[in-house]
Amino acid sequence: MGIEIERKYLVKGSQWKTDRPANLVQGYLCTTEGSTVRVRIADLKAFLTIKGKTTGISRAEFEYEIPLSDAKELLQLSNGSLVKKQRHSVQHQGFLWTIDEFSGENEGLIVAEIELDSNQQTFAKPEWITSEVSTDPRYRNSYLTKHPFSQW
Repeated sequence: MGIEIERKYLVKGSQWKTDRPANLVQGYLCTTEGSTVRVRIADLKAFLTIKGKTTGISRAEFEYEIPLSDAKELLQLSNGSLVKKQRHSVQHQGFLWTIDEFSGENEGLIVAEIELDSNQQTFAKPEWITSEVSTDPRYRNSYLTKHPFSQW
């Protein structure tokens, strides 16, 4: 079983921006308190992802590449609105940070994520990190499909 251990933070400034972010669009086929099924198109690749219930900052995660044409059809079946964002990847002191700059109904929201090997792993935070939102369900992409940031 794949386990995702992830911490999320709000972001300030723009020094984290990269020249070539990936363009992502994603939708959720199923969202329950215990699991989600997501389809994502990242530039010209597509993925189906199944995630288990979040406990703290950990959850089961299974991700599979699927044909782009299938992903486009599956997005039409998704519940709620689609999440659109640009993903910037930034190395900082030996760790890869992904910074999602949301657009559309979630314009103005910028969230940085770091994946860890354990719940206790330590890391240096970049200067552009602000508040931690790892355990706040409002910052889950599945939540944003039904409660866009623009309506908070």
